[in-house]
Amino acid sequence: MLHEERAELVELLRSLTNEEWETPTLCAGWRVRDLVGHLQTDTVSLPNYLLMTVRAGFAVDRVNQALVDRFAALPPQELVDRLAGSNGWFTRFSPGLALSDMFVHQQDIRRPLGRPRTEIPAGRLLAVLNYPDPFAKPKRYLRGLRWEATDVDWTKGSGPLVRGPGEALALAMVGRTVALADLEGDGVPTLRERCTP
Repeated sequence: MLHEERAELVELLRSLTNEEWETPTLCAGWRVRDLVGHLQTDTVSLPNYLLMTVRAGFAVDRVNQALVDRFAALPPQELVDRLAGSNGWFTRFSPGLALSDMFVHQQDIRRPLGRPRTEIPAGRLLAVLNYPDPFAKPKRYLRGLRWEATDVDWTKGSGPLVRGPGEALALAMVGRTVALADLEGDGVPTLRERCTP
């Protein structure tokens, strides 16, 4: 599923214009090219990644920015080629986390560009819903709410209802406020408060 997700993202990226590469994504402060730089984790050797982590003081946000900075000078075509050929330690050691990260970041790019997917395979969507990126601290959004997808057979939790398409739920559970417009239920106001900085 991770390879399929990556292939879809690579196909999208190969179709972008130079202007679209400069478009802001849902990740504050990152353009498309910055986000693709962040997705180069698998192209960095594990020893080098660990060294970057130590230099960043083990702070996830600083490690992510270090990746962006490391690949900032590369042209879009090279960034895409590297991403297309990546299958390193991150993929092998934590494919579930890598899938969730790739899925959310693909949507971080697609939504601002107005390029929605025609379909997301149910199995892939369920995998992401069942294992959201733990570094995005999903428990702070999930707790005390009942989550229910309208397009796949999936529910989680108990309490006031948050209901909508699985893609929007996957984004909301990692704090993407833009997805709230696609959700309904008496739990949405609580979720909106949690997503507000």
